[in-house]
Amino acid sequence: MPSTYYHVDSTGYLGHSEAVAQMAKTGPSLRSFPGTPLVMRALRQSLVFLIIVATVAGASSAAEPAGLHSVHGETTITIAFGKRPLVEYHYKDVPFKPYVAKLYSPEGVQILRDSPRDHKHHHGLMFALQVDGVDFWSERPGCGSQKSQSLDPLNGAPRNAQARAGFVEQLTWTEPRQGKAMLLERRAIEVLRRKQPRPVTLLSWRSRLAAPPGKDSVKLTGSHYFGLGMRFLASMDRDGRFFSSAQPPGKVVCGTERLVPAKWCAYPTKADGKPVTVAIFDHPKNPRHPSKMFTMTRPFAYLSATLNLWKQPLELKAAEPLALCYGVALWDGTVEPAEVEALYRRWAATNAHQPQPGVQP
Repeated sequence: MPSTYYHVDSTGYLGHSEAVAQMAKTGPSLRSFPGTPLVMRALRQSLVFLIIVATVAGASSAAEPAGLHSVHGETTITIAFGKRPLVEYHYKDVPFKPYVAKLYSPEGVQILRDSPRDHKHHHGLMFALQVDGVDFWSERPGCGSQKSQSLDPLNGAPRNAQARAGFVEQLTWTEPRQGKAMLLERRAIEVLRRKQPRPVTLLSWRSRLAAPPGKDSVKLTGSHYFGLGMRFLASMDRDGRFFSSAQPPGKVVCGTERLVPAKWCAYPTKADGKPVTVAIFDHPKNPRHPSKMFTMTRPFAYLSATLNLWKQPLELKAAEPLALCYGVALWDGTVEPAEVEALYRRWAATNAHQPQPGVQP
C-alpha cells in the first residue's frame, strides 16, 4: 500500500496527497476538497500551542543570565553564577560600614553571619581599621563610619580565560562629630568561579587607602584583630580547626586568640552540617607580608588578615597611598594544605598589584 501523508493549505483543510495533486490539475481550490476540519482544528491548536511554548521558552532563556554577572540593587549588589548567588554585598542603609553579607560555596552553602547578638558590629566579611584615633571597627558611640560615594561595575576582560564579575566602590571614612573625611578608599571586589581542579568560589578584595585633601598624613592603628575579618555561622563555631602556610600555630594573645605570620590561613569545618573550607590569602606585595593572621575558636570562630597595627602603627602620607590585596576562597568539602597552597600561588600570580586610578575625593 502506498504511504499516505497529509497536506495543510491556507484554508485549514487536510487532504490526501493524491487528491491534492488531482485538484491541482483540474483547478478547483483545496477548499472544495472534502477534508477533515475536526482533525485540522486539533492540529492547528497543537501548532499554536507549540509556537507559544517555544516563544515563551526562548524569551525565558534570553532573560535568564548566563555565567558570572552582577545584579545592582538600591542597597545591595549580588554577584551570581547563572541563577546561583555567590556574593551579596551591602553598601547602602548600613549604619557604619559596607560589607559582604553573604558568601556562597559552589554548591550554594552560605557561611557568613551578620551582626550577631554577642558582637553586633561583626558583619560577615568586613574591612576596618583605626584612623588618627578614630575607631572604624567597633560601632560604638564615637566610632567613625565608612560612607559609600559611588559604586560601578568592574569592567575588564576575563583573566586567564576565567570569567569574572565585580564592582568598584569609592568610600569616605568620616569622623562622627562633624562628618569630616579621615580617609579615602577605593575598594574593588572581584569574584571568580574556578572549576579545576576542584570548584571554588574565589573573591579578591583590593583596597587603596589615601589621606584626604588637606591632610599631610594619617596614622593607621587598631587592635590585634583589625583588618579584613570574617564572622561565621554559629554552626561553624564547633569542630573547626585552623591551619596555615606557617607550621607553628602562632603566638597566643589571649585565650584561644592567636596571631600567626602566614601568607594564607584556612578553616575547614561544617556549615549547617555541610563540610566546607574557607581561607584568607595575603598578597605577596602587601606591606608587612606575610600578614599576621588572627584566629580564634572560642567562644566563636573568627579569622582576619591584619597589618599588625597594634604593635606597628603605620603612617600613611598624602603622596603615598596604600594598596592592599586579599583573597577569600571557599570550597565545598575538606581541603588539604597542599591544595590551598596551589590555589594561593595561582591567585597571587594572576592578581599582581596593578597601578590603580587615584582615589577621588
